[in-house]
Amino acid sequence: MRVFLDTNVIASATATRGLCSDLFRTVIAFFHQLVISEHLLGEIRRILGDKFRAPQDLIEDLVCLLQQDTIKASALPLSELPLSDPADIAIVSSAINGGADILVTGDKEIVGLVQVGRLRIVTPRQFWEMEKGQQNGGGDGIPPPHR
Repeated sequence: MRVFLDTNVIASATATRGLCSDLFRTVIAFFHQLVISEHLLGEIRRILGDKFRAPQDLIEDLVCLLQQDTIKASALPLSELPLSDPADIAIVSSAINGGADILVTGDKEIVGLVQVGRLRIVTPRQFWEMEKGQQNGGGDGIPPPHR
């Protein structure tokens, strides 16, 4: 499955232990294809540097990791998205342009969209629950991965 992790999920996974870090490891380890964009990488650099005061070498190591074996998408904005923040429009547009099946975000306005076309938008907790169900043989109607 193609998965796009929003900036807040990746930053939380990097800066703290808990659900987002477990989720990040799961996406990498369980044959998901991670979708990224230059916009996302720019936000990661900014948030980790400004908000979390992470060392620059750690930030660049993460960016390098995110660029390995991932699908690079354009953040070219899709004008029909009903979001107030241009950065949120870029994130959702990146996920759609990259053919993601799932966008995982903690942003309430983005989560409120629920679905845009075939892109399903879920919280980290919802994605975690879906993953647990799939690992236990359950299904939730998510389309199969693109291969």
